[in-house]
Amino acid sequence: MDAPLWTETHAPELSDLPQPEVREYLQKAVEEPINLVLYGPRGSGKTAAVRALAREAHEDPDNDLVEINVADFFQMTKKEISEDPRFASFIDSKRRRNSSKADLINHVLKESASYSPVSGGYKTIVLDNAEAIREDFQQALRRVMERHHETTQFVVTTRQPTKLIPPIKSRCFPVAMREPTEEEIVAVLEPILDAEGAEYDDMGLQFVAGYARGDLRKAILGAQLLYEQEGAVSTDAYEVLREFGVRGRVEEMLEAAEDGEFTDARKTLDDLLIDEGYSGGEVLEEMLDAISRSNRYTGDRLAKAYRLAGEVDMDLAEGTSDRIHISHMLAELGASE
Repeated sequence: MDAPLWTETHAPELSDLPQPEVREYLQKAVEEPINLVLYGPRGSGKTAAVRALAREAHEDPDNDLVEINVADFFQMTKKEISEDPRFASFIDSKRRRNSSKADLINHVLKESASYSPVSGGYKTIVLDNAEAIREDFQQALRRVMERHHETTQFVVTTRQPTKLIPPIKSRCFPVAMREPTEEEIVAVLEPILDAEGAEYDDMGLQFVAGYARGDLRKAILGAQLLYEQEGAVSTDAYEVLREFGVRGRVEEMLEAAEDGEFTDARKTLDDLLIDEGYSGGEVLEEMLDAISRSNRYTGDRLAKAYRLAGEVDMDLAEGTSDRIHISHMLAELGASE
């Protein structure tokens, strides 16, 4: 989709969040700022909820909301961290030369928390996908939270709250973000489609809500895709949504790897793991499904793919980097060409 994403152009206000209990908790956090852990499944609206909180709480949310996608940040190289425009002002040439990557990460966390808010009495730092933070960095984060609690509100979002150390959880109020129901998803889609002047019917809305399976982002983008490609949101375009979903992206990623286009393959992988929030296990499952249906994989090549998948599955179970292990499998599949 080349047009602006509806998830951005129709970002919800706090009052628009579909889960009433979440609206209540976050409104209290506006009135009395506290650290939060928002936890729930992919697509439940955690990041959108935090941005809505910031818009409600800050006069200048563009400057007083700092977002760090942990899965992305902790997998950046030392050079990438140093050159990232969000962090470059914190890192002089001497520190860049003499510091390890771990030192730079700790320094960025401290500096992000230490500067004064642009407006009002505090700023908000969001650590998105926090299940990717190693325990030693969590300990460093705990110390930063203790030192800057008067001027900085920390919001941690995660799909796996059990991976947070107790000192972090004890300093944050937990807010459970459940999957929105199909009725709640429909209630979100209707005003978006009305604002866009899009044609739709009740069956089409129910179809998109059911297709999304509780993933609000997936539902909004699915409705946008149907509108842009079919001109209306109806039940007549199942194949359009199927190709748009994770299955189509995974097939695209595998084809790029097989053609030796590893940069493109890894970009799609990053989109799935980081931007769209799929777990490594979910991506691996879709890869195996795509491989099993493909006539490009037979005999020894099919056996090799299953062997690689078994190795990656074991590595993922150990809790190490999803991106590294699946990238390795993509490279190996491409090398077999």
